[in-house]
Amino acid sequence: MDNPTLTAILRGMSTDILIVGGGLSGPILALALAQTGQRVTVIDALEKETRTAADFDGRSYAVALTSQRLLDGIGIWETIADHSQPILEIKVSDGRAGEGPSPFFMHFDHAEIEEGPMGHMVQDRHLRRALIEAMEKTEGITHLAGETVTDQAVTPGGVTLTLSSGKTLTGSLVVGADGRSSGTAVRSGIKRTGWEYGQTALVCAIAHEKPHHGIAHQFFMPAGPLAILPLPGNVSSIVWSERAETAAAFNAMPDAEYLTMLRPRFGDFLGEISVTGKRFTYPLSLSLASRLVAPRTALVGDAAHGVHPIAGQGLNAGMRDIAALAEVITDAIRRGEDAGSEAVLARYEEWRRFDNTALALATDSFNRLFSNDNALLRGLRDLGMGVVNKMPGLRRGFIREAAGLTGNLPRLMRGAPL
Repeated sequence: MDNPTLTAILRGMSTDILIVGGGLSGPILALALAQTGQRVTVIDALEKETRTAADFDGRSYAVALTSQRLLDGIGIWETIADHSQPILEIKVSDGRAGEGPSPFFMHFDHAEIEEGPMGHMVQDRHLRRALIEAMEKTEGITHLAGETVTDQAVTPGGVTLTLSSGKTLTGSLVVGADGRSSGTAVRSGIKRTGWEYGQTALVCAIAHEKPHHGIAHQFFMPAGPLAILPLPGNVSSIVWSERAETAAAFNAMPDAEYLTMLRPRFGDFLGEISVTGKRFTYPLSLSLASRLVAPRTALVGDAAHGVHPIAGQGLNAGMRDIAALAEVITDAIRRGEDAGSEAVLARYEEWRRFDNTALALATDSFNRLFSNDNALLRGLRDLGMGVVNKMPGLRRGFIREAAGLTGNLPRLMRGAPL
């Protein structure tokens, strides 16, 4: 592929890929595919103004090192880098609200690996706006906002989508990037396995008196974990998991009372705290698609796997889906194959199926292990954390896992072009 004449010919052989979902996964995949000369249409149920509103989504994401490479490879990272915060350390502890953490803990420091920070914290509002602006500027991407898919028909040579406006679109492949309730999966006959956790995540940004020094904290409590994640300045994002009924009661409180409930769990290590911006809640559940592919159809991101945020790896797993699918499609087209054929899609499913299932099982098991007050389990998990923390080899393995550096990485996540 170093032959410039051959590369030019391949870029001229456009293939239509239809992506359903305009959140994060859909635009990221569109930008990855468009850079290899493919024509892509993104169908977004929401209007652009809704997506780009500053208060649309209060979440922040722990973007692993390899996911940062993907964003850099599609030209996004330079746009959001100034709004990001490097994650330099991660501290994991166990305990009860008001009692402080157990003396047994895990401490991961980015200095133990050569590649740099384990990742960066990025707020949804910055990432989402950068993706939409990039799609508007990128040749080969059509962004249809405020449209939904009402019908999906597969033929031997392609797939046709009917939209709510009455328009029809035809392509070689449809990609479902439309979340846990994926209509693409339903229309393709892909079933889901999953359950509710009876937990709700309370999410907001917290301003604090003292600097966080780029340290992320995960504090496990009987009702669910509290993640304190560093943002630029003296601000941190919290993902505070509580039982659904308790979370609803806390969320109904004004900020002052909300902080009264938070302080015993948050602690005083960052000094005085206050709520900055809006507060949000997200019910927690597990949702795993039985297949990643169907005829002329592939699923990525939450449409393929929605997991508990306990390890902050949901978005990063979706990024791996995107990088893998983009690579499989691009390589297939370069070989003259039909990107939507069964053989091509089988390669994607084989690549990603095991990792996605393993992540879903791991996050589910961790949540069950830590979200309880069983004395025996508490002793075992504290002992386990203490052992890991004392063993440099194990600790380094966890750090590399958090940075996304393990497993069979797609080219975009290795810092290489498609």
